[in-house]
Amino acid sequence: MAFFDLPVPELERYLPDRTERPDFDAFWQSTLADARSFPLDATFTPHPTPFETLEFFDVTYSGFGGQTIKGWFVLPKQRTGKLPCVVEYIGYGGGRGIPAHWMHYASAGYAHFIMDTRGQGSSWRTGDTPDLDGGGPQIPGFMTRGIDQPETYYYRRVYTDAVRAVDAARSHAEVDPDRIAILGGSQGGGITIAVAGLDPTVQAVLPDVPFLCHFERAVTMVDSYPYQEITNYLKIHRSKIDQVFNTLSYFDGMNFAARARGPALFSVALMDTICPPSTVYAAFNHYAGEKTMQVWPFNHHEGGDLDQTMLRLDFLQKVLR
Repeated sequence: MAFFDLPVPELERYLPDRTERPDFDAFWQSTLADARSFPLDATFTPHPTPFETLEFFDVTYSGFGGQTIKGWFVLPKQRTGKLPCVVEYIGYGGGRGIPAHWMHYASAGYAHFIMDTRGQGSSWRTGDTPDLDGGGPQIPGFMTRGIDQPETYYYRRVYTDAVRAVDAARSHAEVDPDRIAILGGSQGGGITIAVAGLDPTVQAVLPDVPFLCHFERAVTMVDSYPYQEITNYLKIHRSKIDQVFNTLSYFDGMNFAARARGPALFSVALMDTICPPSTVYAAFNHYAGEKTMQVWPFNHHEGGDLDQTMLRLDFLQKVLR
């Protein structure tokens, strides 16, 4: 795929109007207050592995509606004092998988909390958390699950689970609650931006090639999945276009970015036809905190891959150490 989006100088200036409705903040304050009315009930059960330098824990905690969410928690065995913690969110269709997937950050001396994504974990990595809510007609996938109204939309539950994951990480005795980083790629990057806006006390924000940003442009610019799920839904539900975009306005990364404060390292791939560069820059340019963009000119949705991981570790060292 050749370059297909705006030239870089235009991307750097691209600042579309945000889409939040007047009750955006009230909607999310009420949603999180309801979730926090349930006990957090975070449990960390030791999980045996052959890895001699790391400790793994099977996590459960209460997310949206008090429902049980799974995860992993990893610690370096050699540690002194409370550790900064990296909370990670997973890309679309993947789940928490097995411990061998999660060794980078604890090996670098961080506590590492990985949130399983409700209902996902059958596309490319296994998951263990069901989505107990959600109904009504939908295109296969998750993008249109409950999309007729914000109260029933799938990502209301996921974003709430993600904020509660930060609460759960902070509750662990080995974690310094004042040194929390959040990160993820693709869907995980979009969730990261949402959490940064919903909990602006997090100390570092690292979204890579983020999904779930600038929906109106994304669905009319690319015909790739997962955004194509929304397009296909609107092909059938022709009378619901305004209704659908009203719902999506409560979940758009641009609107959360304007409320975020933590120092941020974004990344974008200029040949990415899954999350077009202009949709990433839409969130980045609205981001209210200190921010840096890492550009990968000749990459698709894989972005910087392990090269980006190394840049993340360098950024975390500067911000959290």
